[in-house]
Amino acid sequence: MVWSLAFDPLVPLWALVAGGVIAVLLTAFSGFLNLRGWLLRTLTMALLLLALANPAVEREDREPLSSVVALVVDKSQSQRLSDRQSTTDEAVEELTRRIGALDGFDLRVLEARNSGSGDGTEAFQTLANGLADVPPDRVGGAIIVTDGQIHDIPGNAGALGFDAPVHGLITGTVDERDRRIVLDKAPRFGLVDSEQIVSLTVVDQGRGTGPGDQVRLTVKRDGDVVTERTARTGEKIDIPVEIAHGGNNIFEFDAEPLTDELTTLNNRAVVTIDGIRENLRVLLVSGSPHAGERTWRNLLKSDASVDLVHFTILRPPEKQDGTPINQLSLIAFPTRELFSVKIDEFDLIIFDRYVRRGVLPMLYFDNIARYVRDGGAMLLAGGPDYAEGGSLYRTPLAPILPARPTGTILEQPYHATLADLGKRHPVTRGLPGSEQDPPAWSRWFRVVDTELDAGQTLMSGPSDTPLLVLNREGEGRVAMLLSDHVWLWARGYEGGGPHVPLLRRLAHWLMKEPDLEEEALNVSMRGPELVIERQTLGETVGEVTVVSPTGDRSQIVLTEQEPGLWRGGMPAGETGLFSVTEGDMSALIHVGPQNPREYTDVLSTTEPLAPLSEATGGASERLRDVGGDLTVPRIVSMRPSASYAGNGWLGLKATEASVLNGIDRYPLMIGLLGLTLLLGALSLTWYREGR
Repeated sequence: MVWSLAFDPLVPLWALVAGGVIAVLLTAFSGFLNLRGWLLRTLTMALLLLALANPAVEREDREPLSSVVALVVDKSQSQRLSDRQSTTDEAVEELTRRIGALDGFDLRVLEARNSGSGDGTEAFQTLANGLADVPPDRVGGAIIVTDGQIHDIPGNAGALGFDAPVHGLITGTVDERDRRIVLDKAPRFGLVDSEQIVSLTVVDQGRGTGPGDQVRLTVKRDGDVVTERTARTGEKIDIPVEIAHGGNNIFEFDAEPLTDELTTLNNRAVVTIDGIRENLRVLLVSGSPHAGERTWRNLLKSDASVDLVHFTILRPPEKQDGTPINQLSLIAFPTRELFSVKIDEFDLIIFDRYVRRGVLPMLYFDNIARYVRDGGAMLLAGGPDYAEGGSLYRTPLAPILPARPTGTILEQPYHATLADLGKRHPVTRGLPGSEQDPPAWSRWFRVVDTELDAGQTLMSGPSDTPLLVLNREGEGRVAMLLSDHVWLWARGYEGGGPHVPLLRRLAHWLMKEPDLEEEALNVSMRGPELVIERQTLGETVGEVTVVSPTGDRSQIVLTEQEPGLWRGGMPAGETGLFSVTEGDMSALIHVGPQNPREYTDVLSTTEPLAPLSEATGGASERLRDVGGDLTVPRIVSMRPSASYAGNGWLGLKATEASVLNGIDRYPLMIGLLGLTLLLGALSLTWYREGR
């Protein structure tokens, strides 16, 4: 109960003040003249003014509220090192028991984890979120169990938003030592086949360490060792790395372990460099003139990533008038330069209805076959020319061509359909209109009849005749489109068809676009989720094993999203390099910044928290000494004080917060009591003046 005196004037305040001034003046005047009974008159006026002021005694019915204490538990990755996790668990269990035994305290246990943005451990953001619904005057303090590596400590106590002690209980011991790699410079992009420079420093910290020691460095690209070299601790070193392919090139730099070091996790630095291809160079040779001659040219010219070199032979093969070859064009066809000197500079060679007519000597077809086997790519878009005497199959290209012509040309209306394999292959999977039967695209009217010697049929013509055939030859790739009627799709005949996605995917598969690989394991980040995709021509896939940066292993079951594409995912709760494997396939992905703050310094320390703890009257101290047992300080309840810590104990502030349930009011000058006092004063005044 809380008692207090309150006033609720019956007249305006200005009138009450004016009455008081008049009463004072009358009292002074009466006293100065020494009039009979002036003291009683003064008492009467005072009682009248008091009655007008309407005094009352108030009794507040208040219920005391408990003080809220936050126990922040650091669950970041660095807390998993050495015996810190077990120390944390034991300390939290004991602190929970001791605080629970105190009267008037409400305990909230909060878990602080790594920041999703890679900014390290955000314990104070966790504290602010956990106490967001608590009035500042109810906060009795905070205890943070951590290794001391907190990255959002406020610059002053006023930023906390409450006036109570903040204590730090530090896991780990003072004899720790550690080696880590610090990235000084790392490029984000690089041209394929170029060299980029990564600058780094190997740093040793802790007991008995210093600069100048020799360290062996291992450099890996996409999980494979590319080089080893020696560095000295404390000295910056520049390492050249080669960008081997387009997309993410993941480089790992591993320093050999330091004896008795705390962890080897930060002995490795990961740099992801996005390989950018210079424009892909395509050589297009158009042979026999036909209605769809410009289809390939228009498609490739519209692709900003392609540099196209196009030659067209406009003389039909049946026109033979004895004109010498070197006089058939205004500009000489640079056969030697294209097919001998600079052939390896092209990423793809396309023959569009090409017919042998002596323009290319046989020797150059040998060069093209060698170019393909060594990693090049060739596409043959054939029509009747492929079945006739001038066919490219009658050249040294025959050994690398997967479809052998029978000499028959089938001319009848038909819908190009996806073969069973084509429904799963990334080049033809999900083509718009393929989900219907017949497909929702226009008919074609011609196909070259062939027999397969190798390769895979993705699209079929009438009577399951091979229409689109892909094959790998040596290190290179070959594709054959055995009809010259794809232009009907481009012209919109009978509604057209998906010629752009089909031809573009086909060209990029030939040029080894990673996203179009038949057998591929890809991993990416979508928000906080690690998304795993498996492309396969098979009917099933196995479980995927994910290894986190700290070595935790998880098994993920993938589900089929569409034919040939399986997908699964999991939350990425850590920062660093994740390894994903399925069967003999593997993929890597780095989550978070390349030089994460969580592993910038992993040695436990009391120093970061000490200034804030001292400013709030708290303490920052270790839970274990070197080789010692766990020592959890006693917890005591204290009234507001300048210091809340001492030898072996920590104090929590017992607040005086309460909730008001009701108020009882007892007026003093209204009713019988007020009337009696006023009548008594008037009677005494009358009696005194009547004598």
